[in-house]
Amino acid sequence: MVFCGIDWAEHHHDVAIVNAVGEVVAKRRINGITGFTQLTELLCVYAERPADVQVALETDRGLLVAALRAAGYRVFAINPKAVDRYRDRYAVSGAKSDAADALVLANLLRTDAARHREVANDSAQVEAIAVVARAHQDAVRVRLRDTGRLRSLLREFFPAALTAFPNLATRTALQILAAAPTPSQAQALDREQIRALLGAAGRICLRASEVERLHQTFAAEQLHHRPEVEEAMGVAVRAIVATLLGIDAAIAELEAALAARFDNHPDAEILRSLPGLGVVLGGRVLGEFGDDPTRFLDPASRRRYAGTAPVTRASGKSRVVLLRRARNQRLADACRWWAFNAMQHSPGAMAYYRRRRAAGDTHEAALRRLGSKLVGQLHHCLEHREPYREDIAWPASLPTAA
Repeated sequence: MVFCGIDWAEHHHDVAIVNAVGEVVAKRRINGITGFTQLTELLCVYAERPADVQVALETDRGLLVAALRAAGYRVFAINPKAVDRYRDRYAVSGAKSDAADALVLANLLRTDAARHREVANDSAQVEAIAVVARAHQDAVRVRLRDTGRLRSLLREFFPAALTAFPNLATRTALQILAAAPTPSQAQALDREQIRALLGAAGRICLRASEVERLHQTFAAEQLHHRPEVEEAMGVAVRAIVATLLGIDAAIAELEAALAARFDNHPDAEILRSLPGLGVVLGGRVLGEFGDDPTRFLDPASRRRYAGTAPVTRASGKSRVVLLRRARNQRLADACRWWAFNAMQHSPGAMAYYRRRRAAGDTHEAALRRLGSKLVGQLHHCLEHREPYREDIAWPASLPTAA
């Protein structure tokens, strides 16, 4: 067995290779396809088969990882925090270099490979789902960020817009703000212009009361900045509105792409059967968990990866149960929304949440406990290849402290 550590960087990668007794047999700095070819040729000198080589990196994605896996090498993604702890075994002075980190990674696998997880053997289909689901999640976060920026700006000079549109992310709000981004321009809008703008936003069946409400809100007397300042703020509003309209189109496109890929996956039917999982959350959960059946041996390991399992710290008479921070953050966010949505579709989930709240849990703690239950139910359904059943998931005799 040969152990290879690779310190990944943007422009080059430092490589260290050690044998089973810890002797350093080779060191290299590689980059690009030429460097990868040199690496594989070097590994062939010390190992008969790619399966006899264990490779450690601090990332589980990228072209280098994909190429190593495709070549048949066993690849381990090591948490950078763990690497930092192992580094102290070789240099307590705090000294650090890329070449030294590559050697630390190689020896880490040589001594403690059993304590680290090999990169999952997920299908290309689920990897594609993960890419689209993450892009969708990032786009939603950008929309939330820019909506907050827009709200903050309007609060400074156009509070009537916040009264008119409690939710600034709607197409109605964006359409009118694009046409009238300042209080003066909004005051100049008559009822027919407002009606036309609402129609352009897709509001087909309009009530006269809605048009009148907006007209009165904009026409009401309000404070103004000096004209030059107000006009400049209007330019800033238009820029943010244009960004939001663009991100809305991108989100719709990503959601359509995610739906097409998710619905074609063999596990989609099982995930859709669970309460609270649709195309978006189902795609995120599937993409982050992957579809390698050997990755999670039991519900507990799946819960730890999702961050729904707590961490216990006990020493002497002290015992504290804490929120798990070392987790897949994207998956933890998806599980939180999954638990929140599940309460709207599952009487058992709602009853469990209420029991946890009655027992003293905060809202977020109760959601995490519910999310942990749902992750365990998902594991059971995938393991036995059967859809979710409410009567089995939430038996009437479920104890309060479960």
